[in-house]
Amino acid sequence: MKVVLEVTFRMGGVSYRGYRWEGSALVFEFERLGDAFIQVLSTRRVEVEVDRSPEKVLVELRTKEGGKVFEAFERDGVYLAAER
Repeated sequence: MKVVLEVTFRMGGVSYRGYRWEGSALVFEFERLGDAFIQVLSTRRVEVEVDRSPEKVLVELRTKEGGKVFEAFERDGVYLAAER
């Protein structure tokens, strides 16, 4: 099945690194590791083929300061998330 994620980040410079399963949760991995970032909203769309339906979809953002994880919600077949 295809899972589509649209995520909005508070700054530019974000790279998609892949996805992994943590139990029944599908975790999309992103990183922002540079020193300077554009202060503008940045939206990324990712589509992946997986073998099962996730119970929840999470976005993991790694940064030089550590990182954060936030949950996406489903609307009309697309999972949506925004960095806080």
